[in-house]
Amino acid sequence: MLRFFRNLLIAMGIALVSTGAISAFWRLIGGGELSVHGWIALLIGTFGTVGLAWALMALAFRSSREGWDDRVDNSLDPGAGDER
Repeated sequence: MLRFFRNLLIAMGIALVSTGAISAFWRLIGGGELSVHGWIALLIGTFGTVGLAWALMALAFRSSREGWDDRVDNSLDPGAGDER
């Protein structure tokens, strides 16, 4: 459980740093100040992207460790027996 919270804290830190960097770049190119709604949208987008990437990578690693892909039954695939 400690490992989970450590990884979550790292992901949140990455999201916060990226949000700050995107905001600084936005101001640098002359985009003006972000309103409260802009900050909320930026935070939701950044956290959502980091969270989705984290979840998908966790599923990929879990699938690799537990062999989920090795147990796939392709007998119902119409092209499974074709030799090309």
